[in-house]
Amino acid sequence: MKIAFIGLGNMGAPMAANLVAGGHVVTGFDTAAAAPEGVTMAASAAEAAVGADAVITMLPNGAILRAVAAEVIPAMSAGATLIDCSTIDVDSARAVASDASAAGLGFVDAPVSGGIGGAAAGTLTFMAGGSEAAFASATV
Repeated sequence: MKIAFIGLGNMGAPMAANLVAGGHVVTGFDTAAAAPEGVTMAASAAEAAVGADAVITMLPNGAILRAVAAEVIPAMSAGATLIDCSTIDVDSARAVASDASAAGLGFVDAPVSGGIGGAAAGTLTFMAGGSEAAFASATV
């Protein structure tokens, strides 16, 4: 699976590295973080999203998610899925879900539990919500 990963901080970096270790092709973007091993870095979030089957976000708050979604949704391929793993407010999650749906994309709201150790170990618990089709496309 070709995956774009936006937000490569303390949680996102090990999550992206685990996806690479699982055999996925991962292109990442972060405004400050260095590339995890095996992740190809893009110059922008939109560039990372081009051609991806799924775009995963792990961002600090809803306002940043909304800004990133406004950038990546137009760049995503029809039928791709946006998976947000950030712990954010409900209004932001619903707004981004609506924007993704209007663009013909799947959306899965998938905040995680397990912390940095769980991210590194690949043992996070995902609390996922979305349509059956979006959920099916998000499970890898």
